[in-house]
Amino acid sequence: MYRNIEEITGKRTFLSTGCLKAKNGDIIIDKEKILERWAEYIRELFKDDRKDHNVMKNNFAGPPIMKEEVETAIKKMKHGKATGPDNISVELIEALEDFGIGKVTHLLNEIYDTGQIPTDPSLYSLHCQRSQVQQNVNYTEQSVS
Repeated sequence: MYRNIEEITGKRTFLSTGCLKAKNGDIIIDKEKILERWAEYIRELFKDDRKDHNVMKNNFAGPPIMKEEVETAIKKMKHGKATGPDNISVELIEALEDFGIGKVTHLLNEIYDTGQIPTDPSLYSLHCQRSQVQQNVNYTEQSVS
């Protein structure tokens, strides 16, 4: 009867045997040795034999990021999405208007030129008018980090 039900539903139950094959092909039954074999397998799986990664410094010569490029990227962003770890929404970025977009462009060019993201977010506080986002609050401060 169970076989007929399995054939009709297409579900098969698989039982664990409680054993594992060792690297040399022997069957391991002891629980401690099974755990050791799994640990060995995981170490081999994630073993990294590559050479150290060389970081290129300032080899990104190219034209600076233009304000128009930033504006185009902002316009392509989708509305109503969840904010990232910086808690800055698309609507807030759009409300930056001309002055704020200039600041963002300057920040992006600085990151592009130095290759480093600033660690002190207070250096890059943006004051933006939120008339488009919220009627009651005129100004808000957002940290870009």
